[in-house]
Amino acid sequence: MTIEQTPAPARSDVRRMPGGSTAPTRPFKARGMLLTAGAVAWGLDSLIFGTDPSGSFEEALSSITSGTFQLGLLGLLSVLFATNALGAGRIARSAIRLEVGILLLAIGSTIADGTGVSDLDRVGWILLDLCWPLSMLGMFLIGIRVAVAGRWRGKARFWPLVAESWGPIVVPTFGIFGGTVAGVVSFVHLCVGYGVLGQIVARKEG
Repeated sequence: MTIEQTPAPARSDVRRMPGGSTAPTRPFKARGMLLTAGAVAWGLDSLIFGTDPSGSFEEALSSITSGTFQLGLLGLLSVLFATNALGAGRIARSAIRLEVGILLLAIGSTIADGTGVSDLDRVGWILLDLCWPLSMLGMFLIGIRVAVAGRWRGKARFWPLVAESWGPIVVPTFGIFGGTVAGVVSFVHLCVGYGVLGQIVARKEG
């Protein structure tokens, strides 16, 4: 009697590392998917209710969807940091740390708005609320730096700038045309920009 042993097929989602160990070829998949999910969720909320929610229900829903998007941004920043996308120097890495700090404050503002505890008649709450647009401005500047640094290749090099132009495009639209039109623009931009960027990150090999 002969016994034939057929080796198990190699997994396509891992790569062989020195010493025989394996590591995922797409280590950023979860963070990329979170960014896409958050972008689409917040985009849909903007499309349905506009960019200026009114009432406790709309405010709470907006905070949940935008908060999910903000968590996706934190994931994106961690990938940018891990891959030295802005460069390997101290200034580049410090810029990401600064953006993380501002974004965390923006998340705090989102939670405060969603729970109804913020009071924009007070200076402290106003400053906290400003962290949200400041964080989006910071992401725009980071997108420029990623394109200039050129450490990410192909679409990954320029798509962060496409995605992170949300603020310079949507904010003026809101000021000129109001929340309803801005909501439509925001939805399209989030899906085309951050939604696609999330998939680029999810497919990026380590």
